[in-house]
Amino acid sequence: METSSTLSDQSISEVALAQPISRAQRIQTIDMIRGFALLGILMMNIPYFGEPLTQIPVWFKLPTDSIDFQTFQLVSVVFEGTMRALFSMLFGAGALLFLAKKELPDSRYSVADFYYRRLLWLVGFGLINAYILLWPGDILYTYGICGLVLFPFRKLSAKTLLFIGIGCLVVLFGKSIWKGLDTLDTRAKYKQAIQLEKQKKPLSDELQKAKESWQRIEKSTQYDKKKEDAILKKMDQGYSTIFAKYIPLNTKLESIKFYQDYFFDALALMFLGMALFKWGFFSNQLSTQTYVLTLVAGYGFGLLIGWLAFQHSVAWFQNPGKALDAGDFPFGWLYHFRRAATAIGHASLLLLLYRSGIVNWLMRALSNVGQMAFSNYLMQSIFCGFIFYGYGFSYFGELALHQLYYVVAGIWLFQLIFSAIWLYYFRFGPFEWLWRTLTYWTKQPMKA
Repeated sequence: METSSTLSDQSISEVALAQPISRAQRIQTIDMIRGFALLGILMMNIPYFGEPLTQIPVWFKLPTDSIDFQTFQLVSVVFEGTMRALFSMLFGAGALLFLAKKELPDSRYSVADFYYRRLLWLVGFGLINAYILLWPGDILYTYGICGLVLFPFRKLSAKTLLFIGIGCLVVLFGKSIWKGLDTLDTRAKYKQAIQLEKQKKPLSDELQKAKESWQRIEKSTQYDKKKEDAILKKMDQGYSTIFAKYIPLNTKLESIKFYQDYFFDALALMFLGMALFKWGFFSNQLSTQTYVLTLVAGYGFGLLIGWLAFQHSVAWFQNPGKALDAGDFPFGWLYHFRRAATAIGHASLLLLLYRSGIVNWLMRALSNVGQMAFSNYLMQSIFCGFIFYGYGFSYFGELALHQLYYVVAGIWLFQLIFSAIWLYYFRFGPFEWLWRTLTYWTKQPMKA
């Protein structure tokens, strides 16, 4: 790998003036990986579209030979967090592509003006996705805000960007350790409080709070039918009831939760994506041997840690006290490292398949989906809202976990076919066209 701070030669040659790029100027491998990530994101989101969160303890306690448990385990180990990681990496790469555009002659605006306008509109679309389409798992708002931070880093070398990305991952790791140690302290104080109660001794305020805190933790690992029934009743109602239910959740997710967790989460992967793009990773410029090595290393670390973390989570939901007292290493602390590694493994596998030419039709289909990723992402929110919420077909809470993936397969098939047909006639997806028109404040040509 070269560590040049400039974009790869192929990438530079495909950069246009400060205006929307044509289909011929796109880097197909980036669209292909983005399409894969976009479809995979629905695989991760579907349980939260179709089931109440009260089902999470149930999934971890299912019989290990049941189809629902095996589905849950496969998705958790292989895909959990990795699709969003890929999407974040490609967002960082996309920022570099956008900012590498040449200035338009005699233009009132610079590329930076268009870049920031583009991101501010993305923030707006994120708010629409969360508050109008009623999807609390929206990522557009997070990407829009985090993307604003990337501009000053655009000219740094790939190596420097890699270190910054790893630094953000270390911050996230430190936060996981902090939370984990706090939980261990709460558990120790809870056990101390129980011993004192057995001895008929009074508890200090600190121990009483620790006891109550641990009891809340234990309760969170238990199925709560009363809470679930209340959720199901609301989700079976009309739009206004569901809107009111999601207002406090969305407000928390896009304010407190964003700054506590999502900010460094997204930035870490964006910086890694910028570094990988500058090395030519996403544009298919590295040797086959390199992609084989990144595949083996990414999957070797990521899948192993993912499996160990899942087993630890199963033990936690079975008996959180016993899981902590066992003293096993909490592999969940390595969540952000393992999802980044597995995501690189996914991308490496896709690029090797692309080079092999074995499934060119699938690579083209994924590329079409990726070229329309913005439209397809919002389309998923629209479709799932009508399928599961009370103002549509009201299937919320009606399907078993594995059955939710039949819905995923149906939406995948539709989006693969629809994207190919749409791009045969048009240059952009419908929301891509709107986003570009708003970014450049000029109506964009639509027909291919």
